[in-house]
Amino acid sequence: MQFTVRNEGHPYQNAELPVSERVEDLLARMTVAEKAGQLFHTMLAMHPDGSTVEKGDAAMVPLDTTAMLQGGHMTHFNLLGTYEPAAMARWQNTVQAMAADTRLGIPVSLSTDPRHAFTDNAGASFNSGAFSAWPEPIGLAALRDPRLVHEFADTVRREYLAVGFRVALHPQIDLASEPRWSRQNGTFGSDAALTSRLVRAYVRGLQGDGLGRHSVATMVKHFPGGGPQKDGEDPHFAHGKEQVYPGGMRDLHLEPFKAAIAAGCAQMMPYYGQPIGTDWEEVGFGANKGVVQGLLRDTLGFDGIVCTDWGLITDSEIFGETHPARAWGLEHLSEIDRVARVLDAGCDQFGGEARPELVVELVESGRVPEYRLDASLRRVLRQKFVLGLFDDPYVDVDLAAETVGRADFTEAGARAQRRSLTLLTNSGGTLPVASRPKLYVENVSGEVAAAYAELVSDPAHASLAVLRLRTPYERRANKFESFFHSGTLAFTDEELKPILALLDAVPTVVCINLERAAVIPEIAERAAVLIADYGASDAALLDVVFGRAVPEGRLPFELPRSMAAVRASRPDVPNDTADPVFAVGAGL
Repeated sequence: MQFTVRNEGHPYQNAELPVSERVEDLLARMTVAEKAGQLFHTMLAMHPDGSTVEKGDAAMVPLDTTAMLQGGHMTHFNLLGTYEPAAMARWQNTVQAMAADTRLGIPVSLSTDPRHAFTDNAGASFNSGAFSAWPEPIGLAALRDPRLVHEFADTVRREYLAVGFRVALHPQIDLASEPRWSRQNGTFGSDAALTSRLVRAYVRGLQGDGLGRHSVATMVKHFPGGGPQKDGEDPHFAHGKEQVYPGGMRDLHLEPFKAAIAAGCAQMMPYYGQPIGTDWEEVGFGANKGVVQGLLRDTLGFDGIVCTDWGLITDSEIFGETHPARAWGLEHLSEIDRVARVLDAGCDQFGGEARPELVVELVESGRVPEYRLDASLRRVLRQKFVLGLFDDPYVDVDLAAETVGRADFTEAGARAQRRSLTLLTNSGGTLPVASRPKLYVENVSGEVAAAYAELVSDPAHASLAVLRLRTPYERRANKFESFFHSGTLAFTDEELKPILALLDAVPTVVCINLERAAVIPEIAERAAVLIADYGASDAALLDVVFGRAVPEGRLPFELPRSMAAVRASRPDVPNDTADPVFAVGAGL
Protein backbone atom coordinates (compact mmCIF):
# COMPACT_ATOMS: atom_id res chain seq x y z
CA MET A 1 0.00 0.00 0.00
CA GLN A 2 1.29 3.49 -0.87
CA PHE A 3 0.76 5.92 1.99
CA THR A 4 0.49 9.66 1.48
CA VAL A 5 -0.08 12.73 3.63
CA ARG A 6 -2.83 15.13 2.51
CA ASN A 7 -2.74 18.94 2.47
CA GLU A 8 1.03 19.21 2.05
CA GLY A 9 0.74 22.79 0.83
CA HIS A 10 -0.66 24.11 4.10
CA PRO A 11 1.68 25.70 6.66
CA TYR A 12 0.71 23.21 9.36
CA GLN A 13 2.29 20.47 7.20
CA ASN A 14 5.60 22.36 6.97
CA ALA A 15 8.04 20.67 9.34
CA GLU A 16 10.41 23.65 9.08
CA LEU A 17 8.00 25.96 10.90
CA PRO A 18 7.88 26.25 14.70
CA VAL A 19 5.32 23.93 16.29
CA SER A 20 3.39 26.89 17.74
CA GLU A 21 2.85 28.33 14.23
CA ARG A 22 1.79 24.97 12.85
CA VAL A 23 -0.73 24.56 15.66
CA GLU A 24 -2.25 28.02 15.14
CA ASP A 25 -2.49 27.53 11.38
CA LEU A 26 -4.31 24.22 11.76
CA LEU A 27 -6.54 25.51 14.53
CA ALA A 28 -7.69 28.41 12.33
CA ARG A 29 -8.80 25.95 9.64
CA MET A 30 -10.91 23.73 11.91
CA THR A 31 -14.68 23.73 12.21
CA VAL A 32 -16.31 23.36 15.62
CA ALA A 33 -17.15 19.75 14.78
CA GLU A 34 -13.54 19.00 13.86
CA LYS A 35 -12.36 20.60 17.09
CA ALA A 36 -14.88 18.64 19.14
CA GLY A 37 -13.69 15.32 17.71
CA GLN A 38 -10.15 15.93 18.94
CA LEU A 39 -11.42 16.11 22.53
CA PHE A 40 -12.36 12.42 22.58
CA HIS A 41 -9.93 9.59 23.30
CA THR A 42 -11.90 6.38 22.89
CA MET A 43 -11.52 2.67 22.14
CA LEU A 44 -10.83 1.03 18.81
CA ALA A 45 -10.58 -2.61 17.83
CA MET A 46 -9.09 -4.52 14.90
CA HIS A 47 -9.50 -7.90 13.28
CA PRO A 48 -6.68 -10.41 13.86
CA ASP A 49 -5.62 -10.11 10.21
CA GLY A 50 -4.95 -6.39 10.64
CA SER A 51 -8.11 -5.09 8.96
CA THR A 52 -10.24 -2.40 10.56
CA VAL A 53 -13.48 -3.06 12.40
CA GLU A 54 -16.42 -1.42 10.66
CA LYS A 55 -20.15 -1.15 11.31
CA GLY A 56 -21.82 -4.54 11.25
CA ASP A 57 -18.60 -6.55 11.52
CA ALA A 58 -18.41 -9.54 13.83
CA ALA A 59 -15.71 -8.37 16.22
CA MET A 60 -14.75 -8.41 19.89
CA VAL A 61 -16.18 -4.90 20.25
CA PRO A 62 -18.75 -3.52 17.76
CA LEU A 63 -17.05 -0.29 16.68
CA ASP A 64 -17.15 1.69 13.44
CA THR A 65 -13.66 2.90 12.52
CA THR A 66 -14.70 4.86 9.42
CA ALA A 67 -17.55 6.65 11.19
CA MET A 68 -15.37 7.71 14.11
CA LEU A 69 -12.58 9.02 11.86
CA GLN A 70 -14.70 10.69 9.20
CA GLY A 71 -18.05 11.54 10.75
CA GLY A 72 -16.83 12.04 14.30
CA HIS A 73 -13.47 13.66 13.42
CA MET A 74 -11.83 11.62 16.19
CA THR A 75 -8.11 10.82 16.07
CA HIS A 76 -7.25 9.50 19.55
CA PHE A 77 -7.83 5.79 20.15
CA ASN A 78 -6.69 3.08 22.51
CA LEU A 79 -6.46 -0.36 20.95
CA LEU A 80 -8.32 -3.22 22.61
CA GLY A 81 -7.01 -6.77 22.43
CA THR A 82 -3.76 -8.62 21.74
CA TYR A 83 -2.56 -9.43 18.22
CA GLU A 84 0.49 -10.36 16.21
CA PRO A 85 2.92 -7.43 15.74
CA ALA A 86 2.85 -7.40 11.92
CA ALA A 87 -0.95 -7.34 11.94
CA MET A 88 -0.94 -4.47 14.45
CA ALA A 89 1.51 -2.53 12.28
CA ARG A 90 -0.57 -3.09 9.13
CA TRP A 91 -3.70 -2.01 10.98
CA GLN A 92 -2.11 1.17 12.31
CA ASN A 93 -0.88 2.09 8.83
CA THR A 94 -4.37 1.56 7.43
CA VAL A 95 -5.91 3.72 10.13
CA GLN A 96 -3.32 6.46 9.51
CA ALA A 97 -4.05 6.34 5.77
CA MET A 98 -7.77 6.71 6.51
CA ALA A 99 -7.00 9.72 8.73
CA ALA A 100 -4.79 11.25 6.02
CA ASP A 101 -7.72 11.05 3.64
CA THR A 102 -9.95 13.30 5.75
CA ARG A 103 -10.32 17.04 5.00
CA LEU A 104 -7.47 18.16 7.29
CA GLY A 105 -5.45 14.93 7.35
CA ILE A 106 -4.93 15.02 11.13
CA PRO A 107 -2.99 11.85 12.08
CA VAL A 108 -4.17 9.37 14.68
CA SER A 109 -2.59 9.11 18.13
CA LEU A 110 -2.76 5.45 19.17
CA SER A 111 -2.58 4.50 22.82
CA THR A 112 -2.57 1.33 24.87
CA ASP A 113 -3.08 0.06 28.37
CA PRO A 114 -0.09 -1.86 29.79
CA ARG A 115 0.73 -5.01 27.79
CA HIS A 116 4.12 -6.22 29.05
CA ALA A 117 3.19 -8.51 31.94
CA PHE A 118 0.84 -11.29 32.99
CA THR A 119 -2.43 -9.60 34.00
CA ASP A 120 -5.30 -9.81 31.51
CA ASN A 121 -8.02 -7.38 32.58
CA ALA A 122 -10.16 -5.91 29.82
CA GLY A 123 -10.56 -2.74 31.86
CA ALA A 124 -6.96 -2.16 32.90
CA SER A 125 -4.25 -4.16 31.07
CA PHE A 126 -3.48 -6.95 28.61
CA ASN A 127 -1.12 -9.89 28.97
CA SER A 128 2.11 -9.57 27.06
CA GLY A 129 1.25 -11.79 24.12
CA ALA A 130 4.00 -11.22 21.53
CA PHE A 131 5.60 -8.44 23.59
CA SER A 132 8.40 -9.11 26.07
CA ALA A 133 7.05 -10.29 29.44
CA TRP A 134 8.19 -8.53 32.61
CA PRO A 135 6.95 -8.53 36.21
CA GLU A 136 3.98 -6.32 36.94
CA PRO A 137 4.98 -2.81 38.09
CA ILE A 138 4.56 -3.97 41.69
CA GLY A 139 7.36 -6.47 40.96
CA LEU A 140 9.59 -3.74 39.59
CA ALA A 141 8.93 -1.92 42.85
CA ALA A 142 10.07 -5.02 44.76
CA LEU A 143 13.52 -4.52 43.22
CA ARG A 144 13.70 -0.79 44.09
CA ASP A 145 15.97 -0.18 41.12
CA PRO A 146 15.37 2.97 39.01
CA ARG A 147 17.89 1.76 36.42
CA LEU A 148 15.86 -1.39 35.85
CA VAL A 149 12.65 0.63 35.58
CA HIS A 150 14.33 2.86 32.98
CA GLU A 151 15.46 -0.24 31.04
CA PHE A 152 11.93 -1.63 31.19
CA ALA A 153 10.33 1.63 30.05
CA ASP A 154 12.85 2.06 27.23
CA THR A 155 12.08 -1.49 26.05
CA VAL A 156 8.35 -0.73 26.15
CA ARG A 157 9.04 2.44 24.14
CA ARG A 158 10.86 0.57 21.40
CA GLU A 159 8.26 -2.17 21.14
CA TYR A 160 5.40 0.36 21.17
CA LEU A 161 7.00 2.53 18.49
CA ALA A 162 7.42 -0.51 16.27
CA VAL A 163 3.66 -1.05 16.02
CA GLY A 164 2.59 2.60 16.21
CA PHE A 165 1.61 3.24 19.83
CA ARG A 166 2.51 6.83 20.71
CA VAL A 167 0.67 7.23 24.03
CA ALA A 168 1.07 4.90 27.03
CA LEU A 169 -1.97 4.83 29.35
CA HIS A 170 0.49 4.35 32.20
CA PRO A 171 2.41 4.46 34.54
CA GLN A 172 -0.01 4.04 37.41
CA ILE A 173 1.51 5.71 40.47
CA ASP A 174 -1.24 5.45 43.08
CA LEU A 175 0.00 4.33 46.49
CA ALA A 176 -1.00 0.83 47.60
CA SER A 177 -2.42 2.04 50.91
CA GLU A 178 -5.68 0.03 51.09
CA PRO A 179 -4.76 -3.68 51.10
CA ARG A 180 -8.01 -4.76 49.44
CA TRP A 181 -7.91 -2.40 46.45
CA SER A 182 -7.83 -4.34 43.17
CA ARG A 183 -5.41 -2.13 41.23
CA GLN A 184 -2.30 -2.54 43.41
CA ASN A 185 -0.43 -4.80 41.00
CA GLY A 186 -0.19 -1.86 38.61
CA THR A 187 1.39 0.43 41.22
CA PHE A 188 4.90 0.80 42.61
CA GLY A 189 3.73 -0.21 46.08
CA SER A 190 3.04 1.66 49.28
CA ASP A 191 6.15 3.85 49.56
CA ALA A 192 5.68 7.39 48.22
CA ALA A 193 9.40 8.15 48.09
CA LEU A 194 10.20 4.94 46.18
CA THR A 195 7.28 5.50 43.80
CA SER A 196 8.57 9.01 43.14
CA ARG A 197 12.04 7.71 42.25
CA LEU A 198 10.66 5.00 39.99
CA VAL A 199 8.18 7.18 38.13
CA ARG A 200 10.95 9.58 37.16
CA ALA A 201 12.86 6.69 35.60
CA TYR A 202 9.69 5.37 33.94
CA VAL A 203 8.73 8.68 32.34
CA ARG A 204 12.25 9.27 31.03
CA GLY A 205 12.47 5.72 29.68
CA LEU A 206 9.30 6.21 27.61
CA GLN A 207 9.68 9.86 26.67
CA GLY A 208 13.43 10.47 26.77
CA ASP A 209 14.86 13.69 28.18
CA GLY A 210 12.15 15.56 26.29
CA LEU A 211 9.12 14.69 24.21
CA GLY A 212 10.03 14.11 20.57
CA ARG A 213 9.80 11.93 17.48
CA HIS A 214 11.17 8.86 19.26
CA SER A 215 9.03 9.27 22.38
CA VAL A 216 5.96 7.53 23.67
CA ALA A 217 3.93 10.08 25.65
CA THR A 218 3.05 8.98 29.18
CA MET A 219 -0.46 9.40 30.58
CA VAL A 220 0.25 9.20 34.30
CA LYS A 221 -2.62 8.01 36.48
CA HIS A 222 -4.69 8.29 38.62
CA PHE A 223 -4.48 11.87 39.91
CA PRO A 224 -4.57 12.77 42.83
CA GLY A 225 -3.93 9.17 43.91
CA GLY A 226 -6.45 6.33 43.75
CA GLY A 227 -5.28 4.21 46.67
CA PRO A 228 -7.57 5.38 49.51
CA GLN A 229 -10.73 3.62 48.34
CA LYS A 230 -13.33 3.00 51.02
CA ASP A 231 -13.34 -0.72 51.90
CA GLY A 232 -10.89 -1.24 49.04
CA GLU A 233 -13.67 -1.31 46.45
CA ASP A 234 -12.93 -0.01 42.96
CA PRO A 235 -14.60 3.13 41.57
CA HIS A 236 -15.17 1.55 38.18
CA PHE A 237 -18.33 0.48 40.04
CA ALA A 238 -20.87 2.57 41.98
CA HIS A 239 -20.34 0.68 45.24
CA GLY A 240 -16.64 1.64 45.13
CA LYS A 241 -16.93 5.33 44.28
CA GLU A 242 -15.99 6.79 47.67
CA GLN A 243 -12.42 7.89 48.33
CA VAL A 244 -11.61 8.70 51.95
CA TYR A 245 -8.75 10.11 54.03
CA PRO A 246 -9.35 9.22 57.70
CA GLY A 247 -5.60 9.35 58.39
CA GLY A 248 -5.16 12.83 56.95
CA MET A 249 -2.53 11.59 54.44
CA ARG A 250 -3.90 13.28 51.34
CA ASP A 251 -0.66 15.15 50.62
CA LEU A 252 1.40 11.95 50.77
CA HIS A 253 -0.56 10.55 47.83
CA LEU A 254 0.36 13.63 45.78
CA GLU A 255 4.12 13.16 46.11
CA PRO A 256 4.56 10.73 43.17
CA PHE A 257 2.54 13.04 40.89
CA LYS A 258 4.80 15.96 41.75
CA ALA A 259 7.76 13.77 40.73
CA ALA A 260 6.04 12.78 37.47
CA ILE A 261 5.38 16.42 36.60
CA ALA A 262 9.00 17.33 37.38
CA ALA A 263 10.10 14.49 35.06
CA GLY A 264 8.06 16.02 32.23
CA CYS A 265 5.13 13.61 31.92
CA ALA A 266 3.06 14.58 28.89
CA GLN A 267 -0.43 13.68 30.07
CA MET A 268 -2.38 13.07 33.27
CA MET A 269 -5.51 11.05 34.03
CA PRO A 270 -7.73 11.98 37.00
CA TYR A 271 -9.36 9.05 38.77
CA TYR A 272 -13.03 8.12 39.05
CA GLY A 273 -13.02 8.44 42.84
CA GLN A 274 -15.44 10.77 44.65
CA PRO A 275 -13.67 12.39 47.63
CA ILE A 276 -15.67 12.22 50.83
CA GLY A 277 -15.18 14.31 53.95
CA THR A 278 -12.54 16.71 52.58
CA ASP A 279 -12.56 20.35 51.49
CA TRP A 280 -12.82 19.16 47.87
CA GLU A 281 -16.22 19.10 46.21
CA GLU A 282 -17.72 15.63 46.50
CA VAL A 283 -17.73 14.84 42.79
CA GLY A 284 -15.47 12.46 40.87
CA PHE A 285 -12.01 13.84 40.17
CA GLY A 286 -12.49 14.04 36.40
CA ALA A 287 -15.21 16.68 36.86
CA ASN A 288 -13.71 18.25 39.97
CA LYS A 289 -12.57 21.80 39.18
CA GLY A 290 -10.84 22.25 42.51
CA VAL A 291 -8.69 19.20 41.84
CA VAL A 292 -7.98 19.53 38.10
CA GLN A 293 -7.83 23.28 37.55
CA GLY A 294 -7.11 24.31 41.12
CA LEU A 295 -4.62 21.70 42.29
CA LEU A 296 -3.16 20.08 39.17
CA ARG A 297 -2.94 23.10 36.89
CA ASP A 298 -2.77 26.19 39.15
CA THR A 299 -0.88 24.80 42.16
CA LEU A 300 1.30 22.08 40.62
CA GLY A 301 1.76 23.89 37.31
CA PHE A 302 0.89 21.00 34.99
CA ASP A 303 0.20 22.21 31.43
CA GLY A 304 0.08 18.90 29.57
CA ILE A 305 -3.01 17.07 28.38
CA VAL A 306 -5.54 16.06 31.03
CA CYS A 307 -7.70 13.14 29.87
CA THR A 308 -10.48 11.76 32.03
CA ASP A 309 -10.66 8.10 32.93
CA TRP A 310 -12.90 6.08 30.66
CA GLY A 311 -16.69 6.46 30.60
CA LEU A 312 -17.74 9.51 32.63
CA ILE A 313 -20.53 10.67 30.32
CA THR A 314 -22.59 7.81 28.88
CA ASP A 315 -23.85 4.50 30.18
CA SER A 316 -22.18 1.56 28.46
CA GLU A 317 -22.74 -2.09 27.73
CA ILE A 318 -19.79 -4.29 28.73
CA PHE A 319 -19.96 -8.07 28.23
CA GLY A 320 -23.70 -7.73 27.67
CA GLU A 321 -24.34 -5.94 30.97
CA THR A 322 -25.25 -2.26 31.39
CA HIS A 323 -22.83 -0.15 33.42
CA PRO A 324 -23.75 3.39 34.44
CA ALA A 325 -21.50 6.28 33.51
CA ARG A 326 -18.93 6.83 36.26
CA ALA A 327 -20.11 10.37 36.91
CA TRP A 328 -19.90 9.95 40.66
CA GLY A 329 -21.54 12.83 42.46
CA LEU A 330 -23.08 13.98 39.17
CA GLU A 331 -25.32 11.01 38.47
CA HIS A 332 -28.36 13.32 38.44
CA LEU A 333 -27.03 15.40 35.55
CA SER A 334 -27.79 14.87 31.87
CA GLU A 335 -25.02 13.75 29.53
CA ILE A 336 -24.55 17.22 28.09
CA ASP A 337 -24.37 18.77 31.56
CA ARG A 338 -21.67 16.26 32.54
CA VAL A 339 -19.67 17.24 29.45
CA ALA A 340 -19.94 20.88 30.47
CA ARG A 341 -18.74 20.06 34.00
CA VAL A 342 -15.70 18.14 32.72
CA LEU A 343 -14.70 21.01 30.44
CA ASP A 344 -15.23 23.54 33.22
CA ALA A 345 -13.05 21.40 35.52
CA GLY A 346 -10.11 21.89 33.15
CA CYS A 347 -9.88 18.55 31.36
CA ASP A 348 -8.84 18.46 27.71
CA GLN A 349 -10.16 15.06 26.61
CA PHE A 350 -12.94 12.64 27.43
CA GLY A 351 -11.58 9.13 27.87
CA GLY A 352 -13.57 6.21 26.51
CA GLU A 353 -16.29 8.44 25.06
CA ALA A 354 -17.37 9.14 21.48
CA ARG A 355 -19.89 11.97 21.82
CA PRO A 356 -18.45 15.02 20.02
CA GLU A 357 -21.96 16.13 19.08
CA LEU A 358 -22.51 17.08 22.73
CA VAL A 359 -19.52 19.45 22.62
CA VAL A 360 -20.80 20.96 19.37
CA GLU A 361 -24.21 21.53 20.95
CA LEU A 362 -22.61 23.25 23.95
CA VAL A 363 -20.70 25.63 21.70
CA GLU A 364 -23.60 26.34 19.35
CA SER A 365 -25.92 27.05 22.30
CA GLY A 366 -23.40 29.47 23.78
CA ARG A 367 -22.91 27.52 27.00
CA VAL A 368 -19.23 26.84 26.19
CA PRO A 369 -17.22 29.42 24.21
CA GLU A 370 -15.21 28.16 21.26
CA TYR A 371 -12.02 29.58 22.76
CA ARG A 372 -12.41 27.02 25.58
CA LEU A 373 -12.06 24.25 22.98
CA ASP A 374 -9.07 26.06 21.48
CA ALA A 375 -7.26 26.05 24.83
CA SER A 376 -7.42 22.24 24.92
CA LEU A 377 -6.78 21.87 21.19
CA ARG A 378 -3.48 23.73 21.52
CA ARG A 379 -2.25 21.11 23.98
CA VAL A 380 -3.65 18.17 22.01
CA LEU A 381 -2.37 19.26 18.59
CA ARG A 382 0.99 20.37 19.93
CA GLN A 383 1.73 16.82 21.13
CA LYS A 384 0.87 15.37 17.75
CA PHE A 385 3.30 17.76 16.09
CA VAL A 386 6.06 17.22 18.67
CA LEU A 387 5.74 13.43 18.34
CA GLY A 388 6.25 13.81 14.57
CA LEU A 389 2.91 12.30 13.66
CA PHE A 390 2.10 14.98 11.08
CA ASP A 391 5.40 14.32 9.30
CA ASP A 392 5.53 10.50 9.28
CA PRO A 393 2.79 8.55 11.05
CA TYR A 394 3.53 5.18 9.42
CA VAL A 395 5.55 2.20 10.66
CA ASP A 396 7.62 -0.52 9.00
CA VAL A 397 5.64 -3.78 9.15
CA ASP A 398 8.71 -5.99 8.78
CA LEU A 399 10.57 -4.06 11.47
CA ALA A 400 7.58 -4.40 13.81
CA ALA A 401 7.72 -8.18 13.49
CA GLU A 402 11.47 -8.15 14.18
CA THR A 403 11.32 -5.73 17.13
CA VAL A 404 8.38 -6.85 19.25
CA GLY A 405 9.45 -9.71 21.50
CA ARG A 406 13.08 -9.48 20.34
CA ALA A 407 15.35 -12.02 22.03
CA ASP A 408 17.27 -9.50 24.13
CA PHE A 409 14.05 -7.80 25.24
CA THR A 410 12.55 -11.16 26.20
CA GLU A 411 15.64 -12.21 28.14
CA ALA A 412 15.74 -8.89 30.00
CA GLY A 413 12.11 -9.42 31.03
CA ALA A 414 12.78 -13.00 32.15
CA ARG A 415 15.80 -11.83 34.14
CA ALA A 416 13.67 -9.20 35.88
CA GLN A 417 11.05 -11.86 36.69
CA ARG A 418 13.64 -14.03 38.44
CA ARG A 419 15.19 -11.11 40.31
CA SER A 420 11.82 -9.78 41.52
CA LEU A 421 10.85 -12.99 43.33
CA THR A 422 10.81 -12.36 47.08
CA LEU A 423 12.00 -15.08 49.45
CA LEU A 424 10.07 -14.67 52.70
CA THR A 425 10.88 -17.91 54.55
CA ASN A 426 13.40 -20.71 53.99
CA SER A 427 13.07 -23.22 56.80
CA GLY A 428 16.17 -25.27 57.46
CA GLY A 429 17.90 -23.95 54.36
CA THR A 430 15.55 -25.84 52.04
CA LEU A 431 16.66 -23.63 49.15
CA PRO A 432 18.51 -23.90 46.95
CA VAL A 433 17.68 -27.49 45.99
CA ALA A 434 20.86 -29.06 44.64
CA SER A 435 19.82 -32.44 43.23
CA ARG A 436 16.93 -33.82 41.17
CA PRO A 437 14.38 -34.64 43.89
CA LYS A 438 11.13 -36.49 43.54
CA LEU A 439 8.92 -33.47 42.98
CA TYR A 440 5.18 -32.97 43.26
CA VAL A 441 3.76 -29.79 41.67
CA GLU A 442 0.42 -28.00 41.68
CA ASN A 443 -0.39 -25.07 39.38
CA VAL A 444 3.04 -25.50 37.80
CA SER A 445 3.66 -26.83 34.29
CA GLY A 446 4.76 -30.45 34.47
CA GLU A 447 6.62 -30.02 31.19
CA VAL A 448 8.66 -27.15 32.65
CA ALA A 449 9.21 -28.86 36.02
CA ALA A 450 10.47 -32.07 34.38
CA ALA A 451 13.64 -30.23 33.38
CA TYR A 452 14.48 -29.73 37.06
CA ALA A 453 13.32 -32.85 38.89
CA GLU A 454 11.74 -36.30 38.76
CA LEU A 455 8.00 -35.66 38.83
CA VAL A 456 5.60 -37.74 40.89
CA SER A 457 1.82 -37.60 40.83
CA ASP A 458 1.28 -38.28 44.55
CA PRO A 459 2.73 -36.02 47.27
CA ALA A 460 3.18 -39.14 49.44
CA HIS A 461 5.95 -40.22 47.06
CA ALA A 462 7.61 -36.79 46.90
CA SER A 463 10.56 -35.38 48.82
CA LEU A 464 9.57 -31.83 47.84
CA ALA A 465 6.47 -30.05 46.53
CA VAL A 466 6.05 -26.76 44.70
CA LEU A 467 2.65 -25.08 44.96
CA ARG A 468 1.69 -21.86 43.19
CA LEU A 469 -1.20 -19.79 44.56
CA ARG A 470 -2.87 -16.47 43.82
CA THR A 471 -4.02 -13.90 46.35
CA PRO A 472 -7.59 -14.77 47.39
CA TYR A 473 -10.48 -12.55 46.34
CA GLU A 474 -14.27 -12.49 46.35
CA ARG A 475 -16.01 -13.73 43.24
CA ARG A 476 -18.37 -11.12 41.84
CA ALA A 477 -21.37 -11.97 39.66
CA ASN A 478 -20.87 -9.11 37.22
CA LYS A 479 -18.54 -10.32 34.47
CA PHE A 480 -16.66 -7.04 34.04
CA GLU A 481 -16.27 -6.62 37.80
CA SER A 482 -14.92 -10.17 38.06
CA PHE A 483 -11.68 -8.90 36.47
CA PHE A 484 -11.17 -6.51 39.41
CA HIS A 485 -10.18 -8.77 42.29
CA SER A 486 -11.61 -7.20 45.43
CA GLY A 487 -12.89 -8.13 48.86
CA THR A 488 -11.30 -10.64 51.20
CA LEU A 489 -7.56 -11.30 51.13
CA ALA A 490 -7.83 -14.55 53.10
CA PHE A 491 -8.54 -18.09 51.98
CA THR A 492 -11.75 -19.64 53.29
CA ASP A 493 -11.43 -22.62 55.63
CA GLU A 494 -12.53 -24.86 52.75
CA GLU A 495 -9.84 -23.43 50.45
CA LEU A 496 -7.17 -23.54 53.14
CA LYS A 497 -7.73 -27.16 54.20
CA PRO A 498 -6.10 -28.93 51.17
CA ILE A 499 -3.29 -26.38 51.11
CA LEU A 500 -2.34 -27.03 54.72
CA ALA A 501 -2.73 -30.79 54.23
CA LEU A 502 -0.09 -30.64 51.49
CA LEU A 503 2.24 -28.52 53.64
CA ASP A 504 1.94 -31.07 56.46
CA ALA A 505 2.50 -34.03 54.12
CA VAL A 506 5.71 -32.94 52.40
CA PRO A 507 8.16 -30.01 52.60
CA THR A 508 6.56 -27.49 50.25
CA VAL A 509 7.73 -24.41 48.41
CA VAL A 510 4.71 -22.10 48.26
CA CYS A 511 4.85 -19.31 45.70
CA ILE A 512 1.99 -16.82 45.98
CA ASN A 513 1.27 -14.20 43.35
CA LEU A 514 0.76 -10.94 45.22
CA GLU A 515 -1.55 -8.85 43.09
CA ARG A 516 -2.75 -7.62 46.49
CA ALA A 517 -1.55 -8.11 50.06
CA ALA A 518 -2.57 -11.69 50.90
CA VAL A 519 -3.55 -12.67 54.46
CA ILE A 520 -1.73 -16.02 54.82
CA PRO A 521 -0.40 -16.47 58.40
CA GLU A 522 -1.12 -20.22 58.48
CA ILE A 523 0.65 -20.80 55.17
CA ALA A 524 3.62 -18.69 56.22
CA GLU A 525 3.99 -20.72 59.39
CA ARG A 526 3.77 -24.19 57.81
CA ALA A 527 5.42 -23.82 54.39
CA ALA A 528 9.01 -24.98 54.15
CA VAL A 529 9.61 -22.04 51.83
CA LEU A 530 7.42 -19.04 51.07
CA ILE A 531 8.08 -16.98 47.95
CA ALA A 532 6.14 -14.00 46.65
CA ASP A 533 5.85 -13.33 42.94
CA TYR A 534 4.41 -10.40 41.01
CA GLY A 535 4.31 -11.92 37.56
CA ALA A 536 6.86 -14.64 36.88
CA SER A 537 6.94 -17.75 34.71
CA ASP A 538 7.23 -21.28 36.10
CA ALA A 539 10.77 -21.39 34.76
CA ALA A 540 11.68 -18.20 36.62
CA LEU A 541 10.35 -19.66 39.86
CA LEU A 542 12.09 -23.01 39.43
CA ASP A 543 15.37 -21.30 38.53
CA VAL A 544 15.26 -19.73 42.00
CA VAL A 545 14.17 -22.95 43.74
CA PHE A 546 17.03 -24.88 42.17
CA GLY A 547 19.69 -22.23 42.70
CA ARG A 548 20.08 -21.12 39.08
CA ALA A 549 19.02 -17.57 39.97
CA VAL A 550 18.99 -15.41 43.08
CA PRO A 551 15.76 -13.76 44.29
CA GLU A 552 16.34 -10.10 45.11
CA GLY A 553 12.83 -8.77 45.73
CA ARG A 554 11.57 -7.07 48.88
CA LEU A 555 7.89 -6.77 49.76
CA PRO A 556 6.43 -3.59 48.25
CA PHE A 557 3.70 -3.55 50.93
CA GLU A 558 3.09 -5.36 54.21
CA LEU A 559 1.22 -8.68 54.49
CA PRO A 560 -1.49 -8.32 57.14
CA ARG A 561 -2.11 -10.88 59.88
CA SER A 562 -5.91 -10.93 59.62
CA MET A 563 -8.85 -9.46 57.82
CA ALA A 564 -9.86 -7.83 61.11
CA ALA A 565 -6.57 -5.93 61.02
CA VAL A 566 -7.25 -4.90 57.40
CA ARG A 567 -10.74 -3.63 58.22
CA ALA A 568 -9.37 -1.64 61.17
CA SER A 569 -6.67 0.06 59.08
CA ARG A 570 -7.03 3.52 57.52
CA PRO A 571 -7.31 3.44 53.70
CA ASP A 572 -5.06 6.47 53.12
CA VAL A 573 -2.26 5.35 55.47
CA PRO A 574 0.24 2.92 53.90
CA ASN A 575 1.21 -0.18 55.90
CA ASP A 576 -1.32 0.56 58.63
CA THR A 577 -2.39 -2.93 59.77
CA ALA A 578 -1.58 -4.12 63.29
CA ASP A 579 1.15 -6.76 63.74
CA PRO A 580 1.63 -7.76 60.08
CA VAL A 581 3.01 -11.22 59.30
CA PHE A 582 5.63 -9.56 57.08
CA ALA A 583 6.50 -5.88 57.12
CA VAL A 584 7.02 -3.81 53.99
CA GLY A 585 10.56 -4.43 52.75
CA ALA A 586 10.72 -8.01 54.05
CA GLY A 587 12.77 -10.47 52.03
CA LEU A 588 15.68 -12.85 52.66
